[in-house]
Amino acid sequence: MKTTGFRTLVLGTPWRNLTYCIIETDEGIMGIGEARVLGKTHTVIEYLKDAERHFIGHDPFDIEALYRRMTLLDFGKPGEVVYTGLALVELAFWDIIGKKTGQPVYKLLGGQVKEKIPAYANGWYTVERTPEAFAEAARKVVDRGYRGMKFDPFGNGDMELERPEFFRSLDLIEAVANVAGTRAQIMIEMHGRFAPVQAREIARHIEKYNIGWIEEPVRPGDTPALQSVRQHTSLPIATGERLYGAPEFREIWGSQNVDVLQTDITQSGGILETKKIASTAESYSIMVAPHNVGGIVSTMAALHLCLTLRNAKILEHFNDFADPHVKKAGSGYPEVVDGYFPVPDKPGWGIELDEDFIKANPPNYTESGIIADPGLNMFVNANWAKRGQDD
Repeated sequence: MKTTGFRTLVLGTPWRNLTYCIIETDEGIMGIGEARVLGKTHTVIEYLKDAERHFIGHDPFDIEALYRRMTLLDFGKPGEVVYTGLALVELAFWDIIGKKTGQPVYKLLGGQVKEKIPAYANGWYTVERTPEAFAEAARKVVDRGYRGMKFDPFGNGDMELERPEFFRSLDLIEAVANVAGTRAQIMIEMHGRFAPVQAREIARHIEKYNIGWIEEPVRPGDTPALQSVRQHTSLPIATGERLYGAPEFREIWGSQNVDVLQTDITQSGGILETKKIASTAESYSIMVAPHNVGGIVSTMAALHLCLTLRNAKILEHFNDFADPHVKKAGSGYPEVVDGYFPVPDKPGWGIELDEDFIKANPPNYTESGIIADPGLNMFVNANWAKRGQDD
């Protein structure tokens, strides 16, 4: 089998675009990949055009060779754009492989080791930053059966919070914790904002709650800062969504700074490379909770991965609360039921894209015709958590 061509589609949302890569083969089998990259959708699509020689005309079964071509043969050190482009292609290749063999992808990655995968909700707090509003939003998450929920209560803080915002954030955490109780863990997202002294102070104030983890308490990749936080809190620490490719995880191994690894399939070169990272994490007794801010395909891919991991903990899910329209991008969406993702059983991803729907919901464009990526701008915009929703 050889690949013969590819095309891309982009589904718009108020704060992140979802890019789909559809790859065709000489046997009539098509595969789909999906990724999101804030601020660089146009760049990733143009990169795929530049790198077409690395995946068109090749056998989609040769995943290791694909990785080698796209990360080594162009000589330059790959980063976010390359790994995202690679993931788009790699996920499409796995879809093709699954369809060709008549197997769901997880069966081809070592098989199922987990009976089902628990989900935690994100994107649910697009409300006013008041304890009452956060509590009401959290109640809806718990009532829907989720065992966990993640949120960032810190407004537009950077390095440290002004004291009124510090105490306001603590009030928001307390309000959500009171709703969640022991029914659901809460994960505190810090988005790599803080200096270690501020992260330590926040951790000290919230240790009394049912906290699943604190996430990216300091800048990603700042190992000494992370070590400082680790030495001063008993709370679990999660990180990894902004580490691109296996080499950037090197300093985590053996450091004992991280309890939960959050590798993102769409920014680490695809599902096979992420599985290798997760397997290394297991050797150091680190659990894995893949970062997942994607739509139908990348959510499904993360679910397939988790089913194969002995150290899988829980999987992130946005689309019940933020931009639920992204579920309509195709059939076969892996809906969360009573707090868990079901086990898929169809070949490949088991997804059929609705290209007409995607085309009817395009991204915004700049005046020069470039895809606009609104992003969150959380270091400046105090209302970033509304994610483009109307007040």
